Amino acid sequence: MERQDALARLGHARVARMATVGPNGRPHAVPFVFALDGTTVYWTVDRKPKRSEHLARLEHIRANPHVELVADHYEEEWSMLWWVRAAGTARTLDQGPERDRALDLLATKYPQYRGQLPAGPVVAIDLSHWSGWSAQAAPTPPV
Repeated sequence: MERQDALARLGHARVARMATVGPNGRPHAVPFVFALDGTTVYWTVDRKPKRSEHLARLEHIRANPHVELVADHYEEEWSMLWWVRAAGTARTLDQGPERDRALDLLATKYPQYRGQLPAGPVVAIDLSHWSGWSAQAAPTPPV
């Protein structure tokens, strides 16, 4: 899959799965919502219920900022299948214009964030490489 097609599909995806690595060396994968700006993925800790305020994914990123993510599209009609996998380095944004822009991008993509922006940390993932596959060479992703 070409770079532009992979990034377009990733940017249109509503949810992806992100893997971090814990101190025990084991992968830890979670679904997450995000916004893509160029080759940077942004996500935030929002108000959805969590089991703990101390999220393993944030602790893992502090210890090892290398992450991978995958977004995909599934239909029973297998000619419509695709996936994009990307890897990069994560960093936490506690304040500043990049954090503000990330929250604006997230609120544009997800109506749930429009009424009240999340107050939790924002994480930026600077993508360094990506790959993808599609059953069809569609120039734009299915919506």
